[in-house]
Amino acid sequence: MKKFRNILLFISLFAAVGPTSAQDSICYKVETSAVISSGQTAPFWLHSNRYGKYSMSPFSSTTLAEVGKDFRNNGRWYDYGFKASALFRFDPHGANFYLHEYYAKFRGFNFFDIVIGAREEHLGCQDSILSSGGFLFSNNARPMPKITIGIEQYTGIPFTKDYVQIKGALVHGWMNDPRYTLNTWLHHKYLYVKLGGRLPVNFHYGLNHVAQWGGISPRYGKMAYGFDDYLRIFMGKSGTDSNNSNEYNNSQGNHIVSQSMQLDLKISGYTVSAYWQNLHEDPPLKYMYKTMNIADGLWGISIKSDRLPYISGILYEYLNTTDQSGPYHDKDGIIYGGFDSYFSNSIYRSGWTYFSRIIGTPFITPPIKTDAGDYYAYNNRVQVHHAGAHGNIHGFNYKALVSFSKSYGTYTSPFKHPMKCTSILLEIEKTVPQWFGLEFACSLAADFGEMPAVNTNVLQTGGNSFGICLSIRKTGTIFKYD
Repeated sequence: MKKFRNILLFISLFAAVGPTSAQDSICYKVETSAVISSGQTAPFWLHSNRYGKYSMSPFSSTTLAEVGKDFRNNGRWYDYGFKASALFRFDPHGANFYLHEYYAKFRGFNFFDIVIGAREEHLGCQDSILSSGGFLFSNNARPMPKITIGIEQYTGIPFTKDYVQIKGALVHGWMNDPRYTLNTWLHHKYLYVKLGGRLPVNFHYGLNHVAQWGGISPRYGKMAYGFDDYLRIFMGKSGTDSNNSNEYNNSQGNHIVSQSMQLDLKISGYTVSAYWQNLHEDPPLKYMYKTMNIADGLWGISIKSDRLPYISGILYEYLNTTDQSGPYHDKDGIIYGGFDSYFSNSIYRSGWTYFSRIIGTPFITPPIKTDAGDYYAYNNRVQVHHAGAHGNIHGFNYKALVSFSKSYGTYTSPFKHPMKCTSILLEIEKTVPQWFGLEFACSLAADFGEMPAVNTNVLQTGGNSFGICLSIRKTGTIFKYD
């Protein structure tokens, strides 16, 4: 399967750099950054929600080089794009070089998408600039190699005049990082519906279903991975008597379902968006609506406008993960609710992570690796108040974030006292045309208080840290045809 995947990636990338149309362009970007900070770790917002590119260590440097082509939306019945980027990072733990993004994508008939490879994605209804990160998907982890087939942008249902739009996709991914259950596969499917079209009020509802399955477990050996197993994973069904007892009594694989709703109001040059996301981790999935966890979730409201001086958008979010469906519920001796222990699992013990970073909200701490090679959840019960703003002041783009978090540990191992931390970020960017078009960025960040952190599988206490990240970028076009 791994060889087959590499062949597909090679063929796709080769095809993507074929003849270009008159409106296509191939672009490049080169960026180098350096982080200097105090404390045991760099401040939270200097390394979180950055697709795993920045180290948590107090001192590090990162260099990224990429080349690619995006969709042009030029009226053809098809379009394509690709990207390849290499990243070199150095910190006190050593040097690390890897391909950060490598993918090819194809769009047919202006709506149908096929993407093969690893890419940075924004999944979910949360604000793309100021959010603390979606509940199930944030920008916190490194891009994962996947095959995605579906409709990735809202597309109108025929005969509805775009008042009813949908998007959705089917995804297969490879968790090829060092983890407790090696070579784990990812199943992901999602469907969103948008109502309103050109009306000033739009309503969105979305459903995401992810499952970790397959792989090689140190305890159970090679996990089931046949086509019949895939169908059970797809439907969220229990395993057969050939599976281990956990998967036989519950759903096969580690399943997470996330619902989201969003309401957009557009009036007088302002766009106000209110959104909500929640999680369901209780197997079997047929009990999802009976055990729906209303107390936990991500609630957000953002305001965007081009009519305000110096401000393009503001946001407030509240995140709560402390309830976790409350105490255990059982039905005929089978536990199907309570003590959800978000993003952890008894079989897939590395949890909802990729290269030791949480794929969902970064305020939940990744499971800790013990000296014996096992993993255990350390902190997944949190409360967070988060606010942000961005805009432009006299040619300087800025982004400001402030978050107040409380970490309570887990239900089974609560902290004696909640860890409280205030994390702030001020990021300023400026392009200087007379200096070869270089773009300079300066990020100032600080953490006041304490919060749990896991750096290269080592548990540390973050907080009381001040840091600065300096970056220089150069972007340009290699080939362009007007």
